[in-house]
Amino acid sequence: MDLENTIALLKRGAVNLVSEAELLQKLQSGKKLRVKLGVDPTSSDLHLGHSVVLSKLRQFQDLGHTAVLIIGDFTARVGDPSGRDSTRPMLAKEDVKRNAETYTQQAFKVLDRAKTEIRFNSEWLVPFTEHKGDSMSELINTAKNLTVSRILEREDFKNRIKNELPVSLLELLYPVFQGYDSVAVKADVELGGQDQIFNLLMGRDLQKLYGQPAQVVLTVPLLVGLDGEKKMSKSYGNYIALNDSAKDIFGKTMSISDETMLSYYELLTSENLEEIKDLHPMEAKKRLAVILTDRFCGYQEGIKAREEFEKVFSAGKLPDDMPEVKISSPSKLSLLIVSCGIAKSNNEARRLIESGAVRIDGKKILKDLVIEPCDGVLQAGKRNFRKLIKGG
Repeated sequence: MDLENTIALLKRGAVNLVSEAELLQKLQSGKKLRVKLGVDPTSSDLHLGHSVVLSKLRQFQDLGHTAVLIIGDFTARVGDPSGRDSTRPMLAKEDVKRNAETYTQQAFKVLDRAKTEIRFNSEWLVPFTEHKGDSMSELINTAKNLTVSRILEREDFKNRIKNELPVSLLELLYPVFQGYDSVAVKADVELGGQDQIFNLLMGRDLQKLYGQPAQVVLTVPLLVGLDGEKKMSKSYGNYIALNDSAKDIFGKTMSISDETMLSYYELLTSENLEEIKDLHPMEAKKRLAVILTDRFCGYQEGIKAREEFEKVFSAGKLPDDMPEVKISSPSKLSLLIVSCGIAKSNNEARRLIESGAVRIDGKKILKDLVIEPCDGVLQAGKRNFRKLIKGG
């Protein structure tokens, strides 16, 4: 691929690039670049929102460069203030370790394992913060060259101070810790979400301070969730997890709006957007669902999920793989829905019922009735089916 097309590929879907001239210069050098991505394992699951930046990192790998995936086992315990209007709770060391194990497993659903260097930032940040005999810690020596005014340029901090909300001293140090990651691994390029721009630019500042060439910074948008409004997040319940089943990835993708679909194509695939716009929206959405299902569940799983989806929703047939639920005694419908694993709480189950999303044998149920033991099919929403079996 020539440099012009390479730059166009890497810029696709990007928000910030600091700077294009520097990136071009690094690519022209012929050097295998070290492309850094830092992730703090604050939860156990990755979702499609995480895969946006992972996909950008994979593009660099496919061009022959090395991905340096930094697991922030040190910084996760501090808490990244990016996009936050309050201080993050500190995580226990055991939780961070457990989450880190699942992060690496899921990341390799996108990344090429053979071209990925995994590092944990406690390796250098623990020594960075410790005293060395009679000498000051490296952190203190570094802090002498940074100003509070520079740190407070950060939009998150300015907003919290304006609204008289607390900002901890530890949070002020977070960009310094992340910036030092770039020094430690000698990053040529650092990737991140657009809310990470301050932290990534701090990496440039610290590399210059330590006499290293400044890394190129490239940020990507925050992926909109299934609701088409808020960013994809587990806390909003609008996410597709990388560990979801093929059926769920396909079905959830089919639930998004046409506008959201196009942004998913741009940020999550290398498909030609003009060709996609020429397709019927339903066909385009099915194609996207196949691509994503294949990527995270395995080759041909997307085609199987599409066939099942069309069987159920286009032909009006029931799925073959309905989980079976035995009913041995009368039960409120809401409790049955929760026990089936369709809803997480009675309130959520009742909302499904009241919205008209629940059917038994095709008949819509609008009240939280008592259900007698019976054989039949329980449906909640478009994708959730359970085969009811009358128990003894």
